[in-house]
Amino acid sequence: MSCAVRILHYTRKQRRSNFYKITTMKFILLFSLLTIHLTSAEIDVRNTLIENNLGKPTEREPYKPTWTDLDTRPLPKWYDTAKIGIFLHWGVFSVPSFGSEWFWSNWKSGENNTIEFMNKNYPPGFTYQEFAPMFTAEFFNPDDWASLFRKAGAKYVVLTSKHHEGYTLFPSQRSFSWNAMEVGPKRDLVGELAQAVRNKDMKFGVYHSLYEWYNPIYLEDKKHLFLTKEYPKTKLWPDLKQIVNNYQPSVIWSDGDWEAFDAYWNSTDFLAWLYNDSPVKDEVVVNDRWGIGIPCHHGDFYNCADRYNPGKLQNHKWENAFTIDSRSWGYRRNMALNEILSINQLLKEVVSTVSCGGNSLINIGPTKEGTIAPIFQERLLALGEWLAINGEAIYGTSPWQHQNDTYNANVWYTCTKTQYHAHRPSSVPEKSDTITAIYAIFLRWPKNNVLNVSDLAPYLHSGTYKIKMLGNQGFLNWKISSGMLFIMLPDKATVRSKNAWALKFSQQ
Repeated sequence: MSCAVRILHYTRKQRRSNFYKITTMKFILLFSLLTIHLTSAEIDVRNTLIENNLGKPTEREPYKPTWTDLDTRPLPKWYDTAKIGIFLHWGVFSVPSFGSEWFWSNWKSGENNTIEFMNKNYPPGFTYQEFAPMFTAEFFNPDDWASLFRKAGAKYVVLTSKHHEGYTLFPSQRSFSWNAMEVGPKRDLVGELAQAVRNKDMKFGVYHSLYEWYNPIYLEDKKHLFLTKEYPKTKLWPDLKQIVNNYQPSVIWSDGDWEAFDAYWNSTDFLAWLYNDSPVKDEVVVNDRWGIGIPCHHGDFYNCADRYNPGKLQNHKWENAFTIDSRSWGYRRNMALNEILSINQLLKEVVSTVSCGGNSLINIGPTKEGTIAPIFQERLLALGEWLAINGEAIYGTSPWQHQNDTYNANVWYTCTKTQYHAHRPSSVPEKSDTITAIYAIFLRWPKNNVLNVSDLAPYLHSGTYKIKMLGNQGFLNWKISSGMLFIMLPDKATVRSKNAWALKFSQQ
């Protein structure tokens, strides 16, 4: 019997049942299509529900391995409030400690200064691998490092678990005879520092290079235009999962992604596992270096580029990773004093970054012996001394309506508010936000002890504001004239802060 004839023999009950089934199937199909093609407005609604605790992240469906879904993850609050981190570039490159952490690549590519350095100081036939036993770290005391970073005012520390050279600072199960436990210091440097950092009440994170310059498995994939994936399958992801499971980092700072697209690196699959099933799923944050075209577009926070500091508000949480040695991330034995950031330069980076909604990740390069150069210690301790006085204007703050004062370019603003917006942490306050204080940080002391600013003036017309300098007692006098705010500062000799100064504006 044909299908048409069978339909004529349906009973009324069967027709009704079939109608309901077809209608239900159409509804499910339509709902699925709508769910897949979420508009930005619908995503905002879901995010708002999460932020208002009407939908908790832990109760939501697992994140899918797509950037569209991964990008809906709320930013863990600890990272936005931390503001200050320490970055450490440490590895076999710390042995020659010449040029930069790209020493091996520079040497192999024939860079003239590196070739000359090797010819003058090492015998013919010397290989880069022969540097590894010299990476001794005999003076490495993780507790001393952690104490220094704590005194510097850091809230998190990020260590290179593996740079582009492929040498790991942990006992990688996939880096045979090319890790710190087997050759060099014979220690688990990642594990030791992680414990010491946490003992000082700071978060611990790892930098990890996706690619390795001269790994033969990676080079074979590259030879096949990354259509094969043996390297990420057999080396990269086993290493990263070992790190996550063994050390439970709060930050994964990815790098070395620029030769291949994210599909080769399997980035979204890894991040879906990290956010859904890993032991750090609720706390971990990652940056944006996960493949060609991904930086500045996807990730919990954006780096965009090395030493990225746009000087203006961004629409996504970001981080300024910069070096105290202006010419290198790794330690250089031949660095000169004029190549080191002064404390004023360091503070300008920190203040301008935080004002625009970013975090500051401040890099130093330890020596092969495991020490931190005195000049780096001095800069970090000076930063910590400043933060001990002015940290209220940095930690836990948010961008204010203005960042850099329109009239006075040496003044940067932050504010504190009662609400935290997990999906918009770097946005200016909304009308529904309650601002508890506004801070103006100025980098140069005015000659006549009167600070002139313009952007605050309209706000001080309403309400009764008090102004105080952090670290000093009493309130300051002020007046508004011709649209300008004039603040009478105390004598500079009586002020505790030495390099930059923060004023707090609060209503009575």
